[in-house]
Formats: sequence, C-alpha cells, structure tokens
Amino acid sequence: MTRRRVRLAIVGGNRGASFLNALHSLADRIDLTATCDLNELVLEQWKGIFPGIRTYSDYSEMLQDASIDAVFVISPMHMHARHSIDALNAGKHVLSEVIAVQSLEEAWELVETVERTGLKYMMSENYCFSRSNLTVNYMAQQGLFGEITHVEGGYIHDLRHLIHHPDGSLTWRGQLHQNYNGVNYPTHSIGPAAQWIGLNKPGGDRLKSISTQVSKPRALQNYFSEQFGKDHPAAREGYWSQGDSAVAALVTENGVLITLRIDWVSVRPHNKTHYMLQGTRGAYLSARHPYEEDLVWLQNRSPVNGEDGSEVWEKMSCYQPEYDHPKWKQWGHLAAGTKHGGGDFLVLEEFISAIQENRSPLVDVYDAVTWSAVFFLSMQSVKQGGNTVSFPNFRVKAGFTG
Repeated sequence: MTRRRVRLAIVGGNRGASFLNALHSLADRIDLTATCDLNELVLEQWKGIFPGIRTYSDYSEMLQDASIDAVFVISPMHMHARHSIDALNAGKHVLSEVIAVQSLEEAWELVETVERTGLKYMMSENYCFSRSNLTVNYMAQQGLFGEITHVEGGYIHDLRHLIHHPDGSLTWRGQLHQNYNGVNYPTHSIGPAAQWIGLNKPGGDRLKSISTQVSKPRALQNYFSEQFGKDHPAAREGYWSQGDSAVAALVTENGVLITLRIDWVSVRPHNKTHYMLQGTRGAYLSARHPYEEDLVWLQNRSPVNGEDGSEVWEKMSCYQPEYDHPKWKQWGHLAAGTKHGGGDFLVLEEFISAIQENRSPLVDVYDAVTWSAVFFLSMQSVKQGGNTVSFPNFRVKAGFTG
C-alpha cells in the first residue's frame, strides 16, 4: 500500500532534537518540513541536519505554512494546550508532548476543537510504548492477569538541575513547583496503567474520583541553599508550593484502584518507570533499578517452590517475544535504538500511521485530557485537605459525543 508522506513541523526545536533517531528511522514516511524555536542557534542546528527545512521564530507565522500537514508540539508544558488548539484550528494534525492541558477549561476546548475539526490528535506519552509496558498491556488484553483490581504508577526522578537556569532563575519546571501543589506530572505514571485496564474507551471503564496528599517541600529549599546560598529566595521557607512527593488514589467506575506517586526533586537514584499490576489470576512488578528485572506471576502457569509449594516470580523476559505487543513485533528492531525504551520512535510511528490510515491513535484526545486532568484535579483535592474530587466525562459535552 502506498502511503502519502506526512509533512511534519516541530515547535520546540531544542527538545525536538531528542527525536532525531526516530525521525531518521521514519524518513520514508515523514518529510520534516519546518521547525519553530525562539533560539536562532537551535534553528541553525536544525538547518545543518536538514538543509531543506524552513525555520520560524513566530509560531503563528509557521501555522500559515500550507505545506505543513501536522505539528509536533514539544514546547514547554504550559504552552501545549494553546499550541495544539491553534494548530488544529489552522488545519494541522497534532502530536503533543505531555501533559496535554493544565486546566479544565483547556481540556474542554481541546476536546471540542478535535471533534469540530475532525483532525488527528495524539498525546505523545512515550512511556505507554516501552517494550515492557506494551507487553503487560498485551498480556492484560489476553486475560492472563484475570480481572484487574489495582494498578500503580510512579515517576521518581531527580530533576533538580532542570528547575533553574545557571543564574538561579527558574525555568518553567521551577515555576511549576513554585506555583502549584499536587500531582504535577501525571501521565508517565497513569498512562500505561490506564491502557492496561482499558480506561476511557467507548463502553469501557472511566475514572470516577481522585484523592491526593502531598508531603512538605524540602528538597528544592535545601538544594537552592547549597547551590546559591541561604539568602537566595528559593532557599527560604514558604517559597515552594509543591511538596516533594505527591501521592494520589484514583478509583474507576468499575472499582479498580489506581495509585500514583510523583517526585522529581528528592535526592535519590531515579525510579522513573515504577509500575505494578494486580489481577485475580496474576501480577506484575516493574524493576526498581537497573540491576533488577521486571517480574510477572501467573496463576497455574508460573513455577512453584519445590520445597514448600509457594508461588515464584518469573522474569518478564520469559514471556517475550511470545507476548510482545504487535507494535513491538513490527517495529521493535527500530524502536529499541531510541529513548524511553523505544517509546520515542513508537509514538511518532503511531501518530503517522493514524494519519495515513485515517483512524484514531492509540492515545487519543480523550485519553490525553483524562490523564492530564490528574494535574488540576489533584491540586483541587490538596486544597481541600485531600478530599475526593470527581472526574468529568470528557466524552459528553453540549452536543459533542465521542
């Protein structure tokens, strides 16, 4: 089948460089047409790699370029919703990095815009597309875990060095910690878990409520005192709104419990891909550090201890490639060479395929706004002392139905 090449533009050229391997691997299906960034040096670097590319420092001007079919939004997080909505209104398909929206108003506007324009929108949640998370997803679809009752996700990753510029002023990540308090970066944690239970799909389960608790803020206060002196404003008590660790408990309409933990400032080696699944016939545990392996246990299939007959965990690798997801079986030889466990390649491939095959992507706008809603709903819960907050149904609104 001959597929029309997708003419792609990138907004956020600095971060976009992380996708160079994926872009080169998909060069037979993508024409990288343009890139937009405020830094002229970044634009010159893109020209050096792709001599025919058009560069822009004005996003509105780039959206007027009729030769662009789709835009990859890789700008700072607080710009994702506006950049996505503007691109859709300009007639461009959109692949957006996480999170998709930061407010309920942005969520409704994004859903309405996608439904009204009929264009493809996908959130680039690359953790959904790592080999291990895809394998668990495929095993869950085959019913190997039985009825799933509890899933867990955690993003624990020391990123203090990205909180500030060299002079001690705050980056957008720093401003996020200064001004908000809740689960401020949820989709890496909830995305894979949501897919394992078929969340938010037509006729399937949906999120019902969330309750959130947050620890006191100490990591960044101590860090700025060490790096910039105790007189720096960020080293003083009361400067930071965001607590070090945020923990949320979510419940679905069907009674599945989802627990999330987010912490990207505490001092420790990273554990940015922490996941757990518990079902009535099996369970899964992700590796906690590079010296461990992902583990799985399946009733009546996994081995038992020969001495006492107790259950024994197995390595996930024992079930690969038998239960590798079809996506990995098709593209794993290329995905394995890209970041985030192959996710950086597979999100881009899935987005391009959705356009070329005229279908919904695996992470659609309803997934995007639902998973991203953990951001603002968790903060509402924290302000209310951890009270339970209800989730909206983003598939139903004023005549628009998904």
